[in-house]
This record gives sequence, structure tokens and C-alpha cells, in this order.
Amino acid sequence: MNRCEWAGNDPLYNQYHDKEWGKPVFDDETIFEFLILETFQAGLSWITILRKRENFRVAFDNFDYKIIAAYSEEKIQELLQNAGIIRNKLKIRATVNNAQAFIRVQEEFGSFSKYIWGFVEGKPIQNTFTSLSELPAKTELSDAISKDLKKRGFKFVGSTVIYAHMQATGMVNDHLTDCFRYKQVQQFD
Repeated sequence: MNRCEWAGNDPLYNQYHDKEWGKPVFDDETIFEFLILETFQAGLSWITILRKRENFRVAFDNFDYKIIAAYSEEKIQELLQNAGIIRNKLKIRATVNNAQAFIRVQEEFGSFSKYIWGFVEGKPIQNTFTSLSELPAKTELSDAISKDLKKRGFKFVGSTVIYAHMQATGMVNDHLTDCFRYKQVQQFD
């Protein structure tokens, strides 16, 4: 079975690659989870985040953005002491801020999904990359989404973070063309 070479031999990476990465996600809850995980991943490896994912779920109330938006200073201090997550003060505060901004976008557009998927007219971009070296770190589209999110008050949403989010949530199909998931994720759009 051929899979994208970045997934390597780590069972956790393989599971993530085989079941989640690149599959179009339209529900706000999952989109928010990936947005937060991508925020914490900035400057770190994705496998680090995957290994701490369950800890993040527990620490951040199962990524419930309504609860996170109302976190108190006491809760933020508690998170800063949690060794099971990435204890970056700016990223933790950005998560609370981004939950609040996420809700504002929902109020404006009806759902965050409608807003974010509107950038690709509701359909995943089907790329045809044959090697990892072809995959971009960011694109003009991720630049535009990043700029718009920042304008709406989001933090830690640079173009590279947003492109990784687009890949994870299937807004772009960046599975290599010889990967067994390439055609599978096309069936979900």
C-alpha cells in the first residue's frame, strides 16, 4: 500500500494519514480542533502535536469553542502548568482569543465552515503532486485566508499555518497521486 512518504513508519502518523489528513471536514467542531492544533504546531513537528492530542482534548474541554471562549485567567494559568500540552503562553491565549473570533465568524456567516469553505467555493482543490518537494508551504490562497482571519481578530494564523489547516481539513488534496488516499479523499468532496 503506497502512502505519502511524510507519514513514515510511525503508527500514529500512519493512522492520522490514513483516516484523517486530507479528508474534507465541514463540521465546525472538527474545523476548530484542527485550527487550534495547527496553532500549537507552529514551530514544532506535527508528530509532537499528535502525541499530545488527547491531552489537548482533555485540557481544552474537548475543543468546545463556546467553553474556551469564556476561559478565565485562572483557567489559563492552569493550562500553563499542564505538562501534557504545549505550555506556550501566547498560543494558549491565542486559543481563547480565536474561540471568541470563531464565534463571531459563525454569527456573521451562519457557520465557520461556510466562511472557510467559501474561499474554495465549497469544493476541495485537487492538486496533482507526485513528490513531497512539490508541496508548497503556503499559497496565494492561504495568504488571502490568513490575511482575512487576522483582520477578523485571529492570532497565530500565518499563511503556513493556514495552508497546513487547509491540507488537514481537505480544502486541498495534497496526497501524492500515487498514494492510496489520493482518490479516496476525492470521493468525500
